[in-house]
Amino acid sequence: MSTDPATHPLPATEEPPPPSPQQRLRAAAEGLTPEPVTLAQLAAWQGSAALGSLLLLLAAPCVLPVPGVGNVMGLALMMLALPLWRGERLGALPQRVAGFQMPARWARRALLLMAWLYGKAGRFARPQRLPGLLPQPGPQPGMAALVALMGALIFLPLPLGNVLPALCLALLGLALALRDGLLVLYALGAGLLACLYTAALAAAAWAWGLSPVWRSLGAG
Repeated sequence: MSTDPATHPLPATEEPPPPSPQQRLRAAAEGLTPEPVTLAQLAAWQGSAALGSLLLLLAAPCVLPVPGVGNVMGLALMMLALPLWRGERLGALPQRVAGFQMPARWARRALLLMAWLYGKAGRFARPQRLPGLLPQPGPQPGMAALVALMGALIFLPLPLGNVLPALCLALLGLALALRDGLLVLYALGAGLLACLYTAALAAAAWAWGLSPVWRSLGAG
């Protein structure tokens, strides 16, 4: 019996599937050195420059107590709002923020947080659920306004003021990446809570800040 490979070709081997975002992010976190990490490096490890991925990348570090991260990410998010309003395609991080560095230990936490979010959302999300809530190609004034508003709230130096706006944009980014309209509803809910929290802080600051004035006027 002939054993010529030409007459008996070997079965083709299947290529392994590409790693998921969760796997890439965990592998990147484990391979970090003590050197500071730039946002451009984090974006490369995430593996996509689509809008959903950029929103998640810019939102996730905002829940970490890294000095200056809220200012940088808030400005970057507000900068993303303009091309969203115009309907322009987003291909990369804004140049002004791509070089922002964070310590390796915080970069590792940011990578693990994004991996955790991808893992949790991936088990819950259903592609094309409530597709009417997902944005269509073209100008997105509503989404641009939401991103700009949440970016402004992140930028403001409020106590725990980053958490709810960052959660809103992280959920929005996951909704776009996983194409699940229900996550858009959750994002809008978190955005509403962020606005209510900020309004409550502003009202408290107004009342407490002006109370000595009102007392002096009443005494006079």
